[in-house]
This record gives sequence, C-alpha cells and structure tokens, in this order.
Amino acid sequence: MAWHWESTVYAIIAFGILYWLLNKYAFGPLFAVMEKRRQLVLEQMNTAETSRKQAEQSMEEQKAALEQARKEAYAIIEQARVTSTKQAEEIVQSAKSEAARLKEDALKDIDSEKNKAIAALRNEVGGISVKIASKIIEKQVDEKSQEQIIDQYLKEVGSK
Repeated sequence: MAWHWESTVYAIIAFGILYWLLNKYAFGPLFAVMEKRRQLVLEQMNTAETSRKQAEQSMEEQKAALEQARKEAYAIIEQARVTSTKQAEEIVQSAKSEAARLKEDALKDIDSEKNKAIAALRNEVGGISVKIASKIIEKQVDEKSQEQIIDQYLKEVGSK
C-alpha cells in the first residue's frame, strides 16, 4: 500500500469545503435553533423564579392579612367584653339606685302613715280627754270613781 499525498490533499480540501458548507448551511441554523432553545430555557427559568418570588410575597401578604384579621377579631372580642361588663355594671348600678329610691319612697310612705296615725291618735285622745273631763264635771266624783271612768275609756279606746 502506497501512500499518496495527492489523495491526502484532496481529502483535506474536500473536508474544508464540506466543513465550510456545513458551517454555512447546517451549523448556522442548528446553532441558531440551539441558541433560541437556550434563550427560551433561560427565560422560563427567570419566569419561574419571578413567579416563585411573587408567590412567596403573596403568601407573606396573606399571612400578614390573616394576622391583622386575628388581631382585629381579638380587639373586637375584647371591646365586646369590656362593653358587656360596663353595661352589666350600669344595670346593677341602676337597679341599686332604683331599689334605694323605692326604699326611700317606702320610708316616706311609712313616715307619712305614722304621722297620720299619730295625728288620728291625738285627735282621739283629745276627744277622749274632753269626754272624760265632761264626765268628771258631771259626776263630781271621788278619786276612785275617776280612775274607774279613765280605765273604762281606755278599754273603749283599746277595743277600737
């Protein structure tokens, strides 16, 4: 087997032409498609990262909103508790003042009735005294009969 240098030169020239044709018509479009694919993958990765960050931010916002809602709910419950306690105290205080007023009215009524009874008793005692005096004047009796007359009238008053 003999080595022919012309064949080697032809093979190198053919390889160069083939490489140039492939580079011009095949590698260019192939590399362009691969570059587009690489750009698409990078873009999708960036979009996914942005979406992930937005999702995290949304989640943080939702957590903050939920925490704020909890705080507001606790504040409303506490305010309702304070309001109900205040209303209960107001109701108790109102009931106490109403009871005191009713007691005062009852004491005034009792005092009034007592004064009426005393006045009536004075009138009656006055009338009895007048009757006793008139009986004493009529009879001009001694001390023993005077005591009997007084006892008799006291029994009459006691039975009324």
